[in-house]
Amino acid sequence: MKATISWWDLAGSDQTIDSLRVYLREEGVEPWARIQGLRLKFWISDRETNRWGAVMLWESTADLTAPMPPNRATELIGYPPTHRMATDVEAIVEGVHSGQPVDRGLAFEPVRKSS
Repeated sequence: MKATISWWDLAGSDQTIDSLRVYLREEGVEPWARIQGLRLKFWISDRETNRWGAVMLWESTADLTAPMPPNRATELIGYPPTHRMATDVEAIVEGVHSGQPVDRGLAFEPVRKSS
């Protein structure tokens, strides 16, 4: 199994973590559900460092050079990831959890109105 990690430093972009959450909610997630060999993709953010990124787990046989959905994040942010890496995955474990439906993340939580 392989993992790829991409991080953007948003300091040079007009995009924010909030605007990129809207992108995920409206269009960014679903195209990835159809990618052959992709086991899991999750998007990550860090407000403290103003970073946005994604982690993807791939089957060992996945062709990472095959065509992917257009990288709208790069288009929206205005530049490629500040950091990108690919690694081997040594082990995976799923811990004990509630068994409830998957929490899809902050991008899919109800939008709170500012006062």
